[in-house]
Amino acid sequence: MTVRELDAVFVNTKTGPMQTTVFEPIAAGKYPGIILFSEIFQITGPIRRIAQTIAGNGFVVAVPEIYHEIEPAGTVLAYDTSGSERGNGNKTIKELLSYDDDACALVQYLMQSEYTNNRVGTMGVCLGGHLALRAALNPLIGSAACIYPTDIHNRGLGKGMNDDTLDRMSEIKSELLMVWGRQDPHIPREGRSVIYNAMADANLNFSWHEFNAAHAFMRDEGVRYDPVASQFVISMAVELFKRTLGIGVK
Repeated sequence: MTVRELDAVFVNTKTGPMQTTVFEPIAAGKYPGIILFSEIFQITGPIRRIAQTIAGNGFVVAVPEIYHEIEPAGTVLAYDTSGSERGNGNKTIKELLSYDDDACALVQYLMQSEYTNNRVGTMGVCLGGHLALRAALNPLIGSAACIYPTDIHNRGLGKGMNDDTLDRMSEIKSELLMVWGRQDPHIPREGRSVIYNAMADANLNFSWHEFNAAHAFMRDEGVRYDPVASQFVISMAVELFKRTLGIGVK
């Protein structure tokens, strides 16, 4: 299915307009909506290509600029030391509640769109994986695909670096897809165990997949990219979304 990219969309949030890139199928119809949260670098080429692939499977995909109240609209950070330091710094400047408010605004945007079927899921990689999990605290989220989500086990998200994601697991009612790389230094085995136990203790509906891969193995730039594992993860996410959110109708 071919897709189109909309001109810059600004979603209203409590901390100002959030520039969001939207990808949707060209074929007329109503499709489930997906919020795709990026890495700390915002909407890079690899993130755009993941969004295009998901959209091409029959979804309206909204990709927000996660640091919209910190960085100028349109900012994309480089995959280098400077970009990493800036992105990681922004991560702990932004208020935790602002991340949650942004997710709620995106849910409302997609549910009100004339191109969606009023059902919404979420997906994210790295920091975005954590944001996708937190978005699932919203009962309107039907399912979430969280790809090597960082800072859950060490409560490192947001200003003050003391988030409550682990404590709120029992609030999540949607189905979750959790994906990890065994060679990921940001979420070591001990950290993954903390997360798994919290989810199991909360009796969540989730699947758990670990690949022999490094952090950012979905990023199709650089030596850590694993194209086979990446394709498999995309297929699992698409299966989850079609099963839980439905398929597009004309």
